[in-house]
Amino acid sequence: MEWGNYSMYADFVLRGLFSNTRFPWLLFALILLVFVISIASNTIMIILIHMDSRLHIPMYYLLSQLSLMDILYISTIVPKMLVDQMMGQRAISFAGCTAQNFLYLTLAGAEFFLLGLMSYDRYVAICSPLHYPVLMSRKVCLLIVVAAWLGGSIDGFLLTPVTMQFPFCASREINHVFCEVPALLKLSCTDTSTCETAMHVCCIMMLLIPFSVISASYTRILITVYRMSEAEGRRKAVTTCSSHMVVVSLFYCAAIYTYVLPHSYHTPEKDKGVSAFYTILTPLLKPLIYSLRNIDVTGALKKSLGRCLSSVSVSTF
Repeated sequence: MEWGNYSMYADFVLRGLFSNTRFPWLLFALILLVFVISIASNTIMIILIHMDSRLHIPMYYLLSQLSLMDILYISTIVPKMLVDQMMGQRAISFAGCTAQNFLYLTLAGAEFFLLGLMSYDRYVAICSPLHYPVLMSRKVCLLIVVAAWLGGSIDGFLLTPVTMQFPFCASREINHVFCEVPALLKLSCTDTSTCETAMHVCCIMMLLIPFSVISASYTRILITVYRMSEAEGRRKAVTTCSSHMVVVSLFYCAAIYTYVLPHSYHTPEKDKGVSAFYTILTPLLKPLIYSLRNIDVTGALKKSLGRCLSSVSVSTF
């Protein structure tokens, strides 16, 4: 379908991260290393949670879902980026761009909701420990996961068709890391202000709802922790909650910059830098933050490593 000087379903060109760097192959090696470590660390986290009986509680089940989202999240963007650099090409088809946009929006939205609902789990565990088995039963835990994935899917199904239905001009070069909504709207030949306003409202609501749950939960948690008499219980509560708050801060700050702040705060280089941070680095940082600050996870990891070393020693002799 063509109108004048543009074709709606023609390929796009992604400029990516490598176009303006002096050492593209060094950056390529660094991103490849981060990708491999991210996939490995999140996979190990999932395996540990499912293998160790001490981790068979709602908090770790939700954490395993977060790791699964991160694996899918980074796999949606980074492999394409690396293959393009290795093959010397930057094109992405209209269908590929649409799929990448949809998957990114779905997974990012699901993480927003899951991070918000994970704060409710911490609230129940710290403020109502006696009622925890009932308030965070297997059924409730499953509902939380389904709600997170459903919320993310709604975001993807709403924003992707609206974004991709615009006619795109002859210059189809996307000065960005991947097919993200703001970068795509800049290529449109028509006025996108109404769409951008609707997108801002949608994103604010998506941020506001989980943030409200997080704020309410942690307000109650802080009050409860302040009233605790046992230093060990207070320390464990603060350690668990601080890990979650660090992850929330990383993810939400990047989202607020991308989808909420006005255009005057944005430049192409800043946008690419922020997108690279939350699409490439945050999937690496999350399992490190949760594992390094969690005694149960580090204990399960040491136990698994001990078993592996023992089996290797037995097989050697």
